[in-house]
Amino acid sequence: MTSPTRWGILGTGSIAKKFAEGLTALPEARLVAVGSRTAEAAAAFGERYQVPHRHASYEALARDPEVEAIYISTPHTLHCENTLLCLGEGKAVLCEKPFAINSAQATQMVGAARDRGVLLMEAMWTRFLPVMGWVRQSLPQIGQVRLVSADFGFRAGYNRQSRLFAPELGGGALLDVGIYVLSFASMILGPRPAQLASATSLGESGVDEQSSLLLSYADGAQALLSCAVRTNTPQEARIIGTEGSILLDSPFWRGTAATLRTGGGQVRAELPLHGNGYNYEAAEIGRCLRAGETESLIIPLDETLAIMRLMDQARAQWGLRYPME
Repeated sequence: MTSPTRWGILGTGSIAKKFAEGLTALPEARLVAVGSRTAEAAAAFGERYQVPHRHASYEALARDPEVEAIYISTPHTLHCENTLLCLGEGKAVLCEKPFAINSAQATQMVGAARDRGVLLMEAMWTRFLPVMGWVRQSLPQIGQVRLVSADFGFRAGYNRQSRLFAPELGGGALLDVGIYVLSFASMILGPRPAQLASATSLGESGVDEQSSLLLSYADGAQALLSCAVRTNTPQEARIIGTEGSILLDSPFWRGTAATLRTGGGQVRAELPLHGNGYNYEAAEIGRCLRAGETESLIIPLDETLAIMRLMDQARAQWGLRYPME
């Protein structure tokens, strides 16, 4: 019997809690350690999730010999620093999306992983959901893909203290939820469009509150994408091909159902989640470790880098730079 992957979680915020809960639905994984900036936070998290090793620093977690893989759950601005720390100790890393603040940081992270031959993967958990696997398998039935559309927007109350509206924390819609629609389009059409056109609405804090992106590909295909933190949207995704279409139910980014329509009729797929969904990306890390692979074919590092470059390109069009850049 294969030994379970021994996980550590770096950070103790809300997304760390979701990942810890996800691991409980994965028999081939075991949460053995947590690292925080304070002993109190590590102890509280460890008590809640019955984690045996509770570290009062990220460095101590990275050095823990019991840990094989570390999930980075800190704010956007710390992803690069935290990932480099863990890779330096030879730990496999699953880094929460967005992978980094910009492509320069992402390039540094990928370079470090490849230099050391250590597994690194972006935690774009949507990519690993059962319904997304079904979508990928169904694509040949709709012929040549001509159009992809996806939106992810919600209305948050304005609060300059919130990370969503803080430029110094990489706030705004693009990094928070725009990454979902860009990753979805990339999964279907590839991460390197021939052209990117975009428009945004910058709020009083200076971050993007609502944005639209049009990706145009060399074969004529297009992707129409939108993201927002001040506007509720349907949160649906569609793929339209020459021979049919696929509609993913809302919210597509944590979806459990999709509908395939072709000339032969309609097929409905309902694929409920086992666990809260975060377990699927953790399972892929475990599979890669067992297979001796240093990146996942489902979301390879070159694709992660290309998506980061697209976000850089969009922000350049808007004149949006973060204070740390």
